[in-house]
This record gives sequence, C-alpha cells and structure tokens, in this order.
Amino acid sequence: MKQRGLGGVYQRGNVWWIYYSFRGQPYRESSNSAQRSDALKLLKRRHAEMGKGQLIGPDMDKTTFENLATMIEQDYLVNQRRSLKRMKTSLSALRDFFGPSYARDITLDRLNAYVVARLDNGVMPASIRNDLAILRRAFRLAARAGKAIVPPFPTLDVHNVRTGFFEREDFESVRAHLPEALQGVMTFAYCTGWRVRSEILPLQWKQIDWTAGTVRLEPGTTKNDEGRVFPFAVLPELADMLKRQWEATKALQRTRGRLIAPVFHRNGRPIKDYRGAWDAACDAAKVVGRIPHDFRRTAVRNLERAGVPRSVAMKLTGHKTESVYRRYAIVSESDLSDGLKRLATLHDRDAKAVEQSRTVTVLAQ
Repeated sequence: MKQRGLGGVYQRGNVWWIYYSFRGQPYRESSNSAQRSDALKLLKRRHAEMGKGQLIGPDMDKTTFENLATMIEQDYLVNQRRSLKRMKTSLSALRDFFGPSYARDITLDRLNAYVVARLDNGVMPASIRNDLAILRRAFRLAARAGKAIVPPFPTLDVHNVRTGFFEREDFESVRAHLPEALQGVMTFAYCTGWRVRSEILPLQWKQIDWTAGTVRLEPGTTKNDEGRVFPFAVLPELADMLKRQWEATKALQRTRGRLIAPVFHRNGRPIKDYRGAWDAACDAAKVVGRIPHDFRRTAVRNLERAGVPRSVAMKLTGHKTESVYRRYAIVSESDLSDGLKRLATLHDRDAKAVEQSRTVTVLAQ
C-alpha cells in the first residue's frame, strides 16, 4: 500500500476512505462503510480497473441503468430520430431486465443472459439485436460524458431476412383487388421501390415538379436522412398514374372548395391505414405472404435486370450502403433460368464456330 500510486486507506470519523492516483491524477473516495475491510475491497477494485487501463472511479460507479435510459431518450429527442417509438419499445424490454442495475454491473455475461431470456420468450433475434444496439448507444453516450465504460456486447446472427418480391402478374392481380385510393400508392411503390408508410403516403403535391418531371424527398424525411430525386417522367406507367391522380385531386378540390396537399388520399383525407385492404386484396388475388415492403425488393431486382448501374440504382431507391442494396437484389428461379439460357446460347455459338473452322480446314486440305 505504500508503493507510489497504489494509495491506501484511512479513517475519517467512523467512515473509512481510500486514496490512490491514476495517470498523475490523485483520487480520494469514501467507502461509505465503518469497516476497514470494505475500504480495502474498494481499493482493490480500483487497482483492478487501473490495471486494465480503465478507471471507473466514484462518478462512474454511481451511474445506473436509468441514467443510461435518460441519456438515450434525450439523444433521440435532440436529434429528432424518427424511430423514437421503436427505441422506447426496446428500452421497456431492457428496463424489465436491467432496471435496478448499476451500469458497471451490466457485463457481457449479463447481456448474454438477457439474450437467452428474450429468446426463451419467443422474441425474434432481429428484435433482440435492436435492443442491444439501443443499449450500446446509451453506453457510448455515457462514456462520452465520462460516466460509464462500454462493456463488450454479444454478437447475434440474424437469419430471418425476408426474400419476397412481386412478379408483374402478381402485382397487377393484387392491384386490381385494391380500393382505388390505394392502387396509385402501390403503383408508385412498384415503380420506385420507395417505402410506403414513411416515404410515399406523406408525399405532397409541392414535392412534384411537373416541368422537370421529378418527385423529390427532402433531406431529413427519409430513413437515412438524405434527400432523393426520382425522374418519374421517363417511366410512362408512373407518369400516367400521377397525372390521373392530379386530375382527380383537382376535381375534388373544386368540389370541396379547398386545397388537398397529399398526393395520395381518401376523398381528400390522408391515408393512415391500409393493412386490412392490403390483406384482403392479397387473399382475393391468391398471392399469399406478401407485404408492401416486397415492392422495395422488387424494384431493386428490376433495376438489376434492366442493367442499371448499381450506383445509380442506389440513388433511386435510397440505399445508402451497397451491402444493404445487395441484400435486396433477390435472384429468382426465372432469373437463373434466363442466365443459363444465355450461357447455352454462348456454348452453342462457340461450338458452331469450332465446327465451321474444322469444315473450312477440311475443305482447304
């Protein structure tokens, strides 16, 4: 205890204190106990922390899970993150498990126990991974403020990635069974690959430039917060649908005597819910297990089929990273067959060229 930097213990009144230094900074800390042995245990814990090069110290020792929760909630509010509701859902599950804990007690083994408990309750791995991402973000905010050290987090493999997409025939069949107000919405989704709930339904007429033939999403309104432009005029199907929608909206405006801002609406009112109508249309079309998000995968696959450069396609659909884009670039059995047909044509052409060469050689001889 007399060695330089290791410090020691001393008594102040009935309470035992410890003192030590770390990287030239002296520390004095109460053990909050009248027992000398408790002070020695606290000093030993600080030595172990310093040996790892990470001193938790008295301030970090007091950080609780609720402190972490407050930090992540404030971070979402300050940055106006659109996934606030999803974060609160994860935070509720984390609170049920870690609620009374100090941050220092949330270690790798306890995180693994959380994963096991959630899996036992039938929670999908993707949801658990989101929970861990929220907690990791909270720890990083606390570490930046000098109030916690980020523990190692478990890695969780997720294999439940959806692979659905629409063939043209299936799309037209489902669209035919949808209410008229939703047919334009799903046509837009099929052509663009944009997200229905967060990007298509909130569209307003002021975002459509008829002169340039483009529709625009402003920065901060998309999932990755980047703006996006889609030149709809070069897609006749999309352009015709938007023109019909505009004519119908203008007629309704004249009847109602007021402006109608949303591009897609039900008698002038924004469309809030469509799942009931969607499920009924899929059942009627006998297209089972499809969701509107499948249009996103469909658009990516169609762009790949059309030979659109990947960098351009990513700008059109709003994919920020190529790894995520590749996950959406689904290859169907018909795509594989078409690819092999091209290969068969190449083989046949090469075989005929060789046979022709042999014939010419024989004739020459």
